[in-house]
Amino acid sequence: MIWLTWRQHRKQAFYTVLGLAALAALLVPIGLSMRHTFADLGLTDCVRQLADPDVAMATRETCDAGFRRFGNQYSGLNLVAVLLIALPALVGLFWGAPLVAREVEHGTHRFVWTQGVGRTRWALVKFGLVGGTALVLAAIYGLGMSWWVDPLTQVADEGRLGMIVFDLQGIVPIGYTLFAVALGVFAGTVWKRMLPAMGITLAGFIGVRAAVEMLARSHYQAARTKTFPIETEGPPEMNRGNWILTQGVRNPDGTMIAEGTQIQCPPGGKGPTGRVCGAELGLEPGAYNWQLYQPADRFWLFQGIETGIFVALALLLLYLAVRRVRGIA
Repeated sequence: MIWLTWRQHRKQAFYTVLGLAALAALLVPIGLSMRHTFADLGLTDCVRQLADPDVAMATRETCDAGFRRFGNQYSGLNLVAVLLIALPALVGLFWGAPLVAREVEHGTHRFVWTQGVGRTRWALVKFGLVGGTALVLAAIYGLGMSWWVDPLTQVADEGRLGMIVFDLQGIVPIGYTLFAVALGVFAGTVWKRMLPAMGITLAGFIGVRAAVEMLARSHYQAARTKTFPIETEGPPEMNRGNWILTQGVRNPDGTMIAEGTQIQCPPGGKGPTGRVCGAELGLEPGAYNWQLYQPADRFWLFQGIETGIFVALALLLLYLAVRRVRGIA
């Protein structure tokens, strides 16, 4: 049974490995180029220096200029990153969805299940081998992408918790890939033709991923709040890498005056023209800037939680798929 499964899927495995090799050939030179640029701009030292909240104003400004220059040079990679997010879905489409649907659509399942191979054994071997292969490939992909996006995450204000870059690296690609394969397998047991199964797999994957990212991820742990005064001589203290969920300006009683922004006024609260800073917003004495954020050091915790969610969903879908295979006529 194991040999038969390998014979059936060896072409898929070959083309998948070939695709990963082509992807590596494209991304590794870009990754090396990013690292050289990062070092040439002195950003390695900047990352270390900006970790100190008492860093000098001139150093902060110099580093910010270097970060902007690096970001402008590699801003075109944002589109590449968006495309890379789709890779786990492709594995689900071309590995998971055809696994059962192709057998039933072609009628070959009747031959297989009457040759001394029980349905449960057939399902467990097929699902196990395909899932194990997807697991290995996803782990390689996740490690490679962690290396590739590292310079980009160090430049970004939200660091590794930022949208898109969080989804590309670490261990979450493993959860996404296993879920995509399991969803494809289950879809193939319900809609027993390949094209409908692939369509349901794609729609379901996008829907669940979007729901988890937009509705659940920010609530994995209770968010923290931070306040800092409006009047300051220099820029407000910033912790690079924090995921800012929302921010704004509040009056002393907590009333939100300006949402989604921050205000910085010179000491004394008056601008160059003598007008009270922020008067047009109705700021009262004692108003302050406010942020709701997830700390940068929760990256691996969030990775573990999200991976666990998608692995649990994958196991549930595979269990349901095995039960449905038993009932296929």
